[in-house]
Amino acid sequence: MNTDQMPQWQKSSYCGSSACVEVAQTSDAVLVRDSKNPQAAPLAFTADEWVAFVKGVKAGEFN
Repeated sequence: MNTDQMPQWQKSSYCGSSACVEVAQTSDAVLVRDSKNPQAAPLAFTADEWVAFVKGVKAGEFN
């Protein structure tokens, strides 16, 4: 993660409680964290990995 850039965390619009997944994009990664534990280290994915994941979700691969 680029340390000179503070991530802007976003919750899904489908989140109905404080127990949500949050996503942030930096110049070199897509970060994912648990909103209940924001101080824990986030998971980091490349842009290509994130695109592949989103395509899989839209295609129903994880249902």
